[in-house]
Amino acid sequence: MIGSGIAKRYARAFFEVAGEEDNYEKYYSELGSFSSIIEENEGLRDFLANPVFDQEAKKAVVEKILEKIDISDMTANFLKLLVDKRRIGILSDVEGCYREFMDDTLKKVRANVKTAYPLSAKLSKDIKSNLEGLTGREVDMTIEKDPTLLGGIVVRIGDTIYDGSIKTQLNNIENLLGEGI
Repeated sequence: MIGSGIAKRYARAFFEVAGEEDNYEKYYSELGSFSSIIEENEGLRDFLANPVFDQEAKKAVVEKILEKIDISDMTANFLKLLVDKRRIGILSDVEGCYREFMDDTLKKVRANVKTAYPLSAKLSKDIKSNLEGLTGREVDMTIEKDPTLLGGIVVRIGDTIYDGSIKTQLNNIENLLGEGI
């Protein structure tokens, strides 16, 4: 990411403020709420990213949005600062960096689980428990249905993928049989 160094600095500064107030997750949630509003509205996103438009007009639009959503003064001021410094376009990068700082501090890890069929509550709980034992951290798990897997599961934690899908096992068997010929 081009703006990742800058995004990391802004995220770090906001994260430190959140730490002083012990509001890591609240501020992250608020950043996410505002970021999703921008991401869902292409016209708004283009307006805020376009350097042709006046900073005061951008700030006025952001303030109008902030009046309509429930966000703390601290987060609102941070978002206005991003507009003032012409950095509102990297908000999603700031949000991602902030999440990394928060997860590291709170000893959390995010896991994405793909499965061919819906998991029972007990099986989901067991998988989460096993992942917590594996990582030594609290796991925030999201589950996605992917019928192309045929069966089994694929778990992604950061850059690590644990692939226990039938599709991969069949591909591995096919490769082994192909080598033997």
